[in-house]
Amino acid sequence: MTAIRFGTDGWRDIVADGFTMENVRIVAQAIASYTKEIGQQDQPILVGHDTRFLGRRFAEEIVSVLVANKIRSYLVNEAAPTPAVAFGVKHFAASGAIMVTASHNPPEYNGIKYIPEYAGPATPEITARLEAWINEIASAEKVPTVSLADAASDGLLQVIVLRPHYEAHLRRMVNLDILRGASLHVVVDAMHGAGMGYVSSLLAEAGVKTAAIRETPDAAFGGDLPEPNDRHLGLLKKEVLERKATLGLANDGDADRFGVVDRFGQYIPPNDVLVLLTHHLVKNRKLTGRIVRTVATTHLLDRMAEHYGLELVETPVGFKYIGEQMRKGDVLIGGEESGGASILGHIPEKDGVLINLLLAELVAHENKEIDQILRELYDQFGELFHTRLDMRLAEKDKWISQMVTTPPARVGPYAVQGINRMDGIKLLLEEGHWVLIRPSGTEPLVRIYCEATNATALSRLQEAIQDWFSEINV
Repeated sequence: MTAIRFGTDGWRDIVADGFTMENVRIVAQAIASYTKEIGQQDQPILVGHDTRFLGRRFAEEIVSVLVANKIRSYLVNEAAPTPAVAFGVKHFAASGAIMVTASHNPPEYNGIKYIPEYAGPATPEITARLEAWINEIASAEKVPTVSLADAASDGLLQVIVLRPHYEAHLRRMVNLDILRGASLHVVVDAMHGAGMGYVSSLLAEAGVKTAAIRETPDAAFGGDLPEPNDRHLGLLKKEVLERKATLGLANDGDADRFGVVDRFGQYIPPNDVLVLLTHHLVKNRKLTGRIVRTVATTHLLDRMAEHYGLELVETPVGFKYIGEQMRKGDVLIGGEESGGASILGHIPEKDGVLINLLLAELVAHENKEIDQILRELYDQFGELFHTRLDMRLAEKDKWISQMVTTPPARVGPYAVQGINRMDGIKLLLEEGHWVLIRPSGTEPLVRIYCEATNATALSRLQEAIQDWFSEINV
């Protein structure tokens, strides 16, 4: 059996290789065993899936295992966003949810996210317990299952319609009246994922001129990667320019991440989106609370927190750590540079659908183009320049261990003035620049995040890092 490991956001593997019906049954049984272990077997578990290959079939197999364990299952009636399924945990008073998705991974992948009763990503303690159950179950002879027909007749399976409940919540979270009074033109790109029709229909409901693209289910995602970043949003950029739209908004395969394009077809990185959202929540909505970011996310949020008199909390990489802070309360916004965020009053799970709607609300509220708003924020707080380098390295853990033990005194021309070992190693450099070095959890890669106060410094940091890897013949 292929080793089943839960990474920063669930277990993912290639369909028909590691992601097989047998392994899915093992994971489902592990979750059932864990549910009984913590005494929540009398509450239902939601089961959802996105638009990936065999997603519905895998979800049904999970249900067959849960029901065999006498655990009631609420099977979502259609492909649904991960944040909608997470919301459903609270709405239906479930013990948790199992979401069949590989998020933004290539089409040949599928995966499973386990969402506990608090409606956010599973903590490392919970996933460690699940992995222990997986190892125990994998050595057993067979995982019990029952047919869906028997499950339904026994009253242990119920197919639920989730979307109206989630959309009703979004209407409470977003000021649709402000959108009704604006003259916006928005292009929405679902990237053939589970977010199809969510952002576009709510915008249209608010009277926004809306064009929707890639809103048909496609397990191959049109031959592209369902990741809403600069590289994969070419079609959205083109549509925004051709339609002379105000804004382009996108979601990844399970709609927990966002992607944004301005009127010029220019991609706005998630770091800058978080800056825009923080500004909107404080200035326009008059809200307060802690600002939570991962160790890899822009320090421009630190400047804003200081200016607004708000507490800034730094966490390791992974939204599960942000969600943990949100569960403690008083978090205005929590976000990460990879395109995930949530806000005060919402579930402790990243939600690309909500974030996209809030960005439209921001533009409508200020009656300015999003690039103009961002430029004004740069003028007020200063502009920071950032990038991520993925360097292939077979012995990544050994190399990073050496880096953590004996960090360099300089990165290029910049002296190291402080060290943060929260997650990998973060080198705090003179002039406000920084470099974070951490291993990929799934690939033989070292991920290196850089932020600098000017473009020249960022270029120098990149050159120095490239030199490191040239020296070890990567």
